[in-house]
Amino acid sequence: MPLALTDDHRDLADSVAAWARRAAPIEATRDRLDDLAAGKRPEAWDALLRQGLHVIHLPEEDGGAGGGLMELAVVAEQLGRALHPGPFLPTVLASGAVAAAPTGLVRSQVMERFVEGATGALVDGPGIAAAPCDGGWTLSGASLPVLGLPGAEIVVVRALTAAGESVWCALTPAAGEVRVEPATDLTRPVGRLVLDDRAVEATAVLPAPSDHAVELHTATVLAADAAGVARWFVDTIVEYVGTRQQFGVPVGSFQAVQHKIALMLVRAEMIGAVAWDAARAGDDTADQQRLAAAQVGLTALPAAVDVAGEGVMLFGGIGFTWEHDAHLYWRRAISLSAVLGEESRWAARLGAVALDADRDFGFVADDALPELRAELATILDAALELPDDGVPASGWGSSRGGRRQEHLAEARLVAPHYPAPWGRAAGPQEQAVIAQEFTRRALAQPSTVIGEWVLPTLLVHGTTEQQQRFLDPTLRGEILWCQLFSEPGAGSDLAGLSTRARKVEGGWLISGQKVWNSMAAEADWGVCLARTDPDAPKHAGISYFLVDMRSQGVDVRPLRQATGLSEFNEVFLDDVFVPDDCLVAEAGAGWRLAVTTLANERLSMGARLSHGSSDLVRAVLDSGDHQAPRDAVVEVLGRCVGREMALSALNLRSVLARIDGLDLGAEISVQKVCNAIAQRDNSRDLLRVLGRHALVAVPPTGRHTDHSDGPVIDHIGLPAVLVGGGTLEIQLNVIARRVLRLPR
Repeated sequence: MPLALTDDHRDLADSVAAWARRAAPIEATRDRLDDLAAGKRPEAWDALLRQGLHVIHLPEEDGGAGGGLMELAVVAEQLGRALHPGPFLPTVLASGAVAAAPTGLVRSQVMERFVEGATGALVDGPGIAAAPCDGGWTLSGASLPVLGLPGAEIVVVRALTAAGESVWCALTPAAGEVRVEPATDLTRPVGRLVLDDRAVEATAVLPAPSDHAVELHTATVLAADAAGVARWFVDTIVEYVGTRQQFGVPVGSFQAVQHKIALMLVRAEMIGAVAWDAARAGDDTADQQRLAAAQVGLTALPAAVDVAGEGVMLFGGIGFTWEHDAHLYWRRAISLSAVLGEESRWAARLGAVALDADRDFGFVADDALPELRAELATILDAALELPDDGVPASGWGSSRGGRRQEHLAEARLVAPHYPAPWGRAAGPQEQAVIAQEFTRRALAQPSTVIGEWVLPTLLVHGTTEQQQRFLDPTLRGEILWCQLFSEPGAGSDLAGLSTRARKVEGGWLISGQKVWNSMAAEADWGVCLARTDPDAPKHAGISYFLVDMRSQGVDVRPLRQATGLSEFNEVFLDDVFVPDDCLVAEAGAGWRLAVTTLANERLSMGARLSHGSSDLVRAVLDSGDHQAPRDAVVEVLGRCVGREMALSALNLRSVLARIDGLDLGAEISVQKVCNAIAQRDNSRDLLRVLGRHALVAVPPTGRHTDHSDGPVIDHIGLPAVLVGGGTLEIQLNVIARRVLRLPR
């Protein structure tokens, strides 16, 4: 999915993509690689100026188009996808830094030149020192390699004083020596700026912009360009493997190839989400901008290099040739990542900021929907006056009953997105406001846990009697549910189940064995898949039953896991009688109903981390139970927060796209894959810094109070979530075949 979500942004993206294909086709770019490396303007530059793309982000009072960071990101993504050459990206990096500076004469003069079409480069890395002299500054030193420096007409320089303060200047290339370097990205020049005690008068000194604003602007544009590169690789590879034949079949039919491409799509979606999140941070607070910018350097740009590298390999030998375009895009990805600097620095930066700040992924204002908030205030304040006398939630389970939950259920706030009379048919905005109001009061919003997967199925497929019988009691916490789907012999092949349901007078007799059933020991009811027609095709003979877990013939046996806990069970069904009114829909419709249930399961599981949470890293930092230096643990915190932020950005984009009526298709499986990877990698990263503290499975009593099992047990418990709801490999199959439509 491109960065553009709104109609206006999608129109802008389409327009820029079409223009880029006409104005600078890759064939023409290849013909001028030597000129581009020397800093000469591409032939399309004047046409780009006429389109106004160079000023789309600049304020109207400065002569710009009055857009913002999001509009610039939409443009940069499409130009990146087209491998647009030349000074556009370096110029908008430089002009964006100037635009972030306070108003003043020097700023106005420089902005005027950028609006007129001057090219620019941003020298903001270390290497240039500033010393005061006669009302101005003396600059000396040599910069690191700078993108777009050769040929730039305005060089925006950030120099550092001996005290570490920033001095910003707008220079001409003649102010120093520009040493041209052989560029990694063959479509953009690279050079170093060398200054030898160069005097800079006050007329060339800019009022200093905030470092975090410049950092965010730079990171966003780079990430957007990288998102375009990643999208090109995914689209081009999908087309290639569908036609390339090996052993008489398309290469894209091989599962190993399908999984690689599916992971490329996941990374591409993540890069786009991170770029989008950075773009939307343009008007946020300083800490929010620091979090978003660091996330780009840690996550988006390194991921683009990985996508490009995998893409080259998937093209095979042809992708490694000079004539194929893949290496040009690969070089672009490497170059973009290099501009922002080393990944570990951004991990440490993100971790340091995340010690005191969280990225805000809310999408409604604090004063939105005032009438709803007033109603909620009355309901929730009354709930706080009631005793919380239900059985509290534990492990995978939900809370059971109590006057407080009964009150909230009557107010239709346990599942506000359900239709009346059980919910409020609340859309995403209403749901967000409801969640905010619960949070403001430190009041937990009730969850029916597995009921959240079951009840939507009953709402769509159940009879009126089934809905009336089960929805209200479940929402009040009087009925707890379990799910009887998995079987020992079927594994991930859910349709391969062997549990049988035999028709008898008034109902069915079910016999079989289920496994990995969370909450089965506590549940009142279970949803069970059983085969009712053994002669029907594999998916056609399955039915969907509601089973009273206290029925004769139900035997629940807890399974002790590697963690020592018993969060799951195996369930034996021995001629369990299920009346006809507990068959959902008609016999043989079970597979269709199971898809509804599993879709709700995956969406729920894709929105949170059960293992490897960054909160666990914070708890380890607070306790001191780590052998690695504190700085190393803070870097791990940054990496964990980065994965969580990427997942949250994907989730938020999904919600906003739905509000705008977009059918994303891939988002549930993409989020599931990102969630699994985040939990796996977060947990493993934390384990690496524990050292000898990992000899102790559970921390001493009184430490890690919010994570009493500790990081070691947390890691050992990973299989529960990496297998549950569909393994990573199963989700990659779904993406490859149902989203990318790769050949079978």
